[in-house]
Amino acid sequence: MAKKSKITLSEEELISALQRQDKIAAEALYDMYSASLFGVIIRIVQNNEIAEDLLQESFVKIWNSFPSYSADKGRLFTWMVNIARNLSIDKIRSKDYKNQTKNHELEINVTSIDESRNTAYKPELLGVKDLVNKLKPE
Repeated sequence: MAKKSKITLSEEELISALQRQDKIAAEALYDMYSASLFGVIIRIVQNNEIAEDLLQESFVKIWNSFPSYSADKGRLFTWMVNIARNLSIDKIRSKDYKNQTKNHELEINVTSIDESRNTAYKPELLGVKDLVNKLKPE
C-alpha cells in the first residue's frame, strides 16, 4: 500500500484556499496542524479517545467558522489552538465528561475487586485440587 504524502502550503496559500472553501485546503489544514492540536487537546482531557473526538470536532468547527477568521486578529494557528482549547475545556466542564470519568473509575474499582475475589476462591490456585487427587480411595 502506497503511503499518502502530506499536503503542505504556506499560511497565506492555505488561508486563501480555505476562504474559497477548497476541499484540498481542509486536507492540508489537517495534515499541517492535527498533531499540534492533538497535543494541546490531550494535555487538557488526558484521554486518547476523547482527544481524538475533540480533534475531529475542532476541525469541523474550524472549517465551518473560517469565514469569521481574520488575519488582522492573529495567526491562523493561534486561532485554531483557541478553538481546540475552548472545545476541550467545555468538554471537561460538561456533566457528560464528569459522569464518564466517574463511571470509568468505578469500572476499574469493580474489576480489581472481582479479580481479587476470583483468585481468593479458586481451590486450584491453593493446590487443594492436587492434594485431593493424591488421596487414595477408601
